Amino acid sequence: MTEIIFDGSEASPLTVALAHGAGVGMDSPFMAAFAEGLGNRGLRCARFEFPYMAQRRVDGVKRPPNTAKVLLETWREVIETLGGPSGLVIGGKSMGGRMASMFVASLEAQDTPRNRMPSGVVCLGYPFHPPGRPEKLRTEHLAGLRTPTLICQGTRDPFGTSDEVPGYTLSPAIQVHWSEDGDHHLSPRKKSGRTEDQNWQEALDAIFEFSARL
Repeated sequence: MTEIIFDGSEASPLTVALAHGAGVGMDSPFMAAFAEGLGNRGLRCARFEFPYMAQRRVDGVKRPPNTAKVLLETWREVIETLGGPSGLVIGGKSMGGRMASMFVASLEAQDTPRNRMPSGVVCLGYPFHPPGRPEKLRTEHLAGLRTPTLICQGTRDPFGTSDEVPGYTLSPAIQVHWSEDGDHHLSPRKKSGRTEDQNWQEALDAIFEFSARL
């Protein structure tokens, strides 16, 4: 059984399920800040870990992420544990958000009825391509995505900058919120005059506004 940590009120009509990125777990400062921030805005947030990260907690051994098949199956199990897709937005940090978008794309490919789909997808720092490898795009499934999707991206994210992303073929169901001077964690440089908290709070506001429209 996958462990799930909750923030926010159980009475909230909408739950945002967030998965972690490839390198750190669900209790990283980034994940904690976004979960708590969503809870403070009246949403319920559910955090969980993929099997390889959960196993790291047991034996302390660093492992690469599970196969895409296992990651997607974990998403399916988490959604079932949360009571199904009704009133649920799925997403996460980097790889976690990418897998959420792929899971939704797979449901769309099966012509799953809309009422049996998650209401939306939220990606925090989408890994459009590996750093330094702009030719290795991870966007094919994003072109035809029909489920409302919000991507919160730093303007200088090495996985996809504000100069690169507008040139990609993305579905009109996808909107992008740009964090000024943000890196892959949406964090700006000190010389920008902005703070990490400022970028994070603005991204949280964007998620709240996106969720309110679903």
